[in-house]
Amino acid sequence: MMSDQLFSIEGRVALVTGGSRGIGRMIAEAYAARGAKVYISSRKADACDRAAAEISDAGGVCVSLPQDISSVEGADNLAARLREREPKLDILVNNAGAAWLAPIDEFPEAGWDKTVDLNLKSPFFLTKALLPELRAAANATKPAKVINIASIDGMRPNPQETYAYQASKAGLIHLTRRLAAQLIRNNICVTAIAPGAFPSEMNRDARDHAATVAQRIPSRRVGDAEDIQGLAIFLASRAGDYVVGATIPADGGVALAQLGI
Repeated sequence: MMSDQLFSIEGRVALVTGGSRGIGRMIAEAYAARGAKVYISSRKADACDRAAAEISDAGGVCVSLPQDISSVEGADNLAARLREREPKLDILVNNAGAAWLAPIDEFPEAGWDKTVDLNLKSPFFLTKALLPELRAAANATKPAKVINIASIDGMRPNPQETYAYQASKAGLIHLTRRLAAQLIRNNICVTAIAPGAFPSEMNRDARDHAATVAQRIPSRRVGDAEDIQGLAIFLASRAGDYVVGATIPADGGVALAQLGI
């Protein structure tokens, strides 16, 4: 018989990086609305504080922990601040990310480093720093969860000249598999979501020109909050406990069901 707790995350502790806006905010709102205690982090303290207050006002529990995690020191600082408040962590969502668009002849080292550091280095070192809390939450009947937010641009080339972004997201997908193989021994399930076109500050085309973008998507629409929230809840809950190392696209069919680029 199917349990009514199959998709429950009530009472769990979650940390969502980049949680003040975009996809991170969507996930944080969903977790808080379903009874998880949610910590959100972002580089800008004012935005992080405001988002946490708004999510809490909607009826959930959300706590702001602003932090730049693009360096190892920053990742360690965020882990230490969470450790002061919680003895365990059930769900870590590595969502914070950056992109840089420039022609190949002009692509700067600074843009490469900023993008790769935040998109690839920080998920690894934040996960590493929080392993004691993840292990403390995990057991054979209720694994802890690490969910990396990748991109369909890491699954297939995008014509835009976002070289560092595409390479870092492809690296994150492979890192997800490698971390999964190691951490499942500790009852920690590592997975990834690869979003397509969702309206956000990072994807302004999907935000400002949704009808045009939709014509390039097999499902003929851009993603909405529930499309990403349902997948994030599934992976975080009992329903996703047997999903290990997978990257699931949420893109309306662009990566796997479209002919050509």
